[in-house]
Amino acid sequence: MIEDTKSYLNQELAKTVALAASDRKASDILILEVTEICYLADYFVIVTGFSTTQLKAIAQTIEEKVYQEYSQAPRHSEGKKNSNWILQDFGDVITHIFLPEEREFYNLEAFWNNAKKLELSSLGIIEP
Repeated sequence: MIEDTKSYLNQELAKTVALAASDRKASDILILEVTEICYLADYFVIVTGFSTTQLKAIAQTIEEKVYQEYSQAPRHSEGKKNSNWILQDFGDVITHIFLPEEREFYNLEAFWNNAKKLELSSLGIIEP
């Protein structure tokens, strides 16, 4: 029962992250449930931004929304200063915010291809 509650809360946190990224016009938003195949986290949220300024804005909005709804700041963050990839570690949810070239190069979707993908349309996120 406790595990079900934890899983539900982690999924809701991942959805909150995805919606916050969408609010800042992130593209190619993907939520991967990695619970069964990764000990690091339960969910990865992977998004694309198109400039370093947009990456920072996406990261800031995610942090604000998560703090507002969960009173939680990232445990760790990387790449906020001058990077083409920002990582935010919220414990069981890890966010990757990429420029297109880095996302294609690191190709996390292929690396974690056994992960379950959450349907974004159920979150109200509709991409062109």
